[in-house]
Amino acid sequence: MPQNREKSWDRVARWAGIEKPDKTKMDDHKEESMNIGNDTTMQEELREDSAYDQNPGARTVQDAGDESAPEIPAATAAQLDQLRGEKDQLLDRLARLQAEFDNARKREQKERADAREYTIGNTVEPFLGVMDNFQLALKADGTAEQLRGGVELILKQMEEALKGLQVQPVETVGAQFDPRVHEALGSIETTEFPDHQVLEEIRRGYKIREKLLRPALVRIASNSAQVSA
Repeated sequence: MPQNREKSWDRVARWAGIEKPDKTKMDDHKEESMNIGNDTTMQEELREDSAYDQNPGARTVQDAGDESAPEIPAATAAQLDQLRGEKDQLLDRLARLQAEFDNARKREQKERADAREYTIGNTVEPFLGVMDNFQLALKADGTAEQLRGGVELILKQMEEALKGLQVQPVETVGAQFDPRVHEALGSIETTEFPDHQVLEEIRRGYKIREKLLRPALVRIASNSAQVSA
C-alpha cells in the first residue's frame, strides 16, 4: 500500500513539475537546526556566566544557599558585652541624678515656702496688737477727746511696729524739697520761708533703710523774692 502511494506521488510530482525532496538534504537541514538550537543554548549559558562575573555577590548568595552566617569573633563579643555594661551603668547613674534633682527641687520649693511664711509671720505679728487696740477703741464709750487720745496711742504703737521692720517715715515739714522722696501737690506763696521748702505734709512717705517705699505728698513754699534775686 505505501508503495502505491509513493508511485502516485511521483506521477503527480512529474505532472506538476515538482522535484521529490532529497532525503539527504532533509537530514542535513534537521541537523543544522539542532546545531542552531545548541548554539543558542550555549550563548544563554555564556550570558549567565558573564552576569555572574559582573555581580559576584549574586553567585555568592546563590552558592551560599543554606550556609549559616559567620560567627562573631570572641574579642568583638567581649567588647560588645563591655559596652552594654557601660550603657547600663550610665542609665543607672542618669536615673539616680534625675531622682536627686527632683528631690533637690522639691526641697528648695519647701524651703522657699517656709522662708516666705516665716517672713510674713514676723511682719504681721507686731501689728496684731495694733488691731487689738483698734477693736477696743471701737467698743469703748467716751468723749471725742478720749477717742482722739486712744487713736494717738494706737498710731504711736503702729510707728514702733514699723521701726522694728526698719521702716522709717520720710522727713517732710521744714526740709528742703527733694524730688527723690517728695511729690509736690501744690505750692504756697510766702516770703517767710525759703523757696521750695516743705510747708505741709498731706500724706506721709516711707522708706525701708535707704529704699523708698512711697514718696511723701507735700506742699512747698514759693518765695518769689528769692526767685527774682
